[in-house]
Amino acid sequence: MRVDLFDFDLPENSIALRPASPRDSARMLVVRPDGAPVLEDRGVLDLPSFLRPGDALVFNDTKVIPAQLEGVRYRGEDISTPVSLTLHMRVAPSRWKAFARPARRLKPGDRISFGHGGNACLLGSLEAVVEEKGDAGEVTLRFDLSGPSLDEAIMAVGHIPLPPYIASKRADDEQDRTDYQTVYAREEGAVAAPTAGLHFTDRLFAKLDEGGIERYFVTLHVGAGTFLPVKADDTADHVMHEEIGHVDPVTAAKLNAVRERGGRIVCVGTTSLRLIESAAAEDGNIRPWSGATGIFITPGYRFRAVDMLMTNFHLPKSTLFMLVSAFAGLETMHAAYAHAIATGYRFYSYGDSSLLFRKD
Repeated sequence: MRVDLFDFDLPENSIALRPASPRDSARMLVVRPDGAPVLEDRGVLDLPSFLRPGDALVFNDTKVIPAQLEGVRYRGEDISTPVSLTLHMRVAPSRWKAFARPARRLKPGDRISFGHGGNACLLGSLEAVVEEKGDAGEVTLRFDLSGPSLDEAIMAVGHIPLPPYIASKRADDEQDRTDYQTVYAREEGAVAAPTAGLHFTDRLFAKLDEGGIERYFVTLHVGAGTFLPVKADDTADHVMHEEIGHVDPVTAAKLNAVRERGGRIVCVGTTSLRLIESAAAEDGNIRPWSGATGIFITPGYRFRAVDMLMTNFHLPKSTLFMLVSAFAGLETMHAAYAHAIATGYRFYSYGDSSLLFRKD
């Protein structure tokens, strides 16, 4: 499909720079492609009223790490060249893939020192060597530290990697370390938050429990590739960056039991949906999963296991707007986003939510 079919105009003031407070006070646009009304303005706290006892919410419990690193490149006598790197996938205990800015300043063999500017880690400066350089500014870094020691150093010198549309407006601060993390995050490894989950609070979980709504957790470590623009003119020419995910055998069995007794699978966020669809067989049976997925969902995709999706509002021509268009219909989602813009919904990571019913 042509990528420009997924374009729309979004005013700058529709982009949220801070989340709603409290988290569950955000608005929620309910979209029922085959229902009446098709669009309904509600709030996140109304979520239980749209679910039935025995339905299952599926959350991504990945935890955002401070993967934004500011460093200085060493090459010969030159130690004055600043570089910025966003870690996006761990490939070994001491090695990460990262996006570099500006990438032209780096080549294989360069050493980079991190932890300058008053945020040096307790272990001393963190250093890495550029092992490989790929396309689109991607490099592979081999750090001098490994495993938990490297994790500790990254926590000390790194910054929360706010999405570009927020980072271009303001610097990150300590509040973001709380705001840009779900209350149930526990598996460290993401460089972007699974933002649909940011709306959940203990108060909302209590209401869901009262309604007999089950909840399960899977892990997909969201990579920085989620922010990359689609540069191709046709969706067939776009390649997704892979992300590492995990669905354990117990969770897979329980989700299959939900489906067998007529309950619905309701994914909280596009990351849990992409993982569940990666793990599902043609017949919808959800299998245990561990590994990388680069699933790219566009209109025409036949969903195997997911019945409903709760998700924030996404960028024009993004892979995520393509995914929601596949789920609820392209024409419906254009109408839903036009309504959201006209009525003041807040967009993107810190913005409001939507609840989508799948178009049959």
